[in-house]
Amino acid sequence: MAEHYPYRIITKSGDLFVVWQPGAGDDPNELAVDEHGRLLVFEDLQSLEEQGERSRWTLISEEDDSLDLSLVREWVWQPRLRSASPGLLLDAWNFLEDLSHTLEDRSSLPAQGPVHDSAYEKFYEGDPLASDGSEEAWTEEETAAVNELLRAGLDLWEQAVSVSGTHG
Repeated sequence: MAEHYPYRIITKSGDLFVVWQPGAGDDPNELAVDEHGRLLVFEDLQSLEEQGERSRWTLISEEDDSLDLSLVREWVWQPRLRSASPGLLLDAWNFLEDLSHTLEDRSSLPAQGPVHDSAYEKFYEGDPLASDGSEEAWTEEETAAVNELLRAGLDLWEQAVSVSGTHG
């Protein structure tokens, strides 16, 4: 059976839970959806676990299984502030890409090119948010590209949650 991971999404209006599924082989990672292709969103972990039992999922909990989209949103609106860490922005980028693959709505995210690749690599080279002009810091163009991608991804998240409602 495929492994499923409960994932807590922190928002200003409260925590929600989704189920993350790693892709097999080269397949993209995805989030669990219902029979109509809508994102499964739960208001609490108990509801998610009950759905997991009904669906016969193998649920695997990890210690750091949350993503604070409220901090990501703060950074998107004021990217010069250090409201979010590089690790949080990387997690958000990956989560929002998984969401777009899940909903087959890749058009909601901007097309990615070399500037995105360069910005993504800098997560692993140092601190892309550094303001000291270091080589590992994002350029203005990279910051704008990441900002645009995260902003579009947050909009996609809001649409997915409003269409899905919550289960439980």
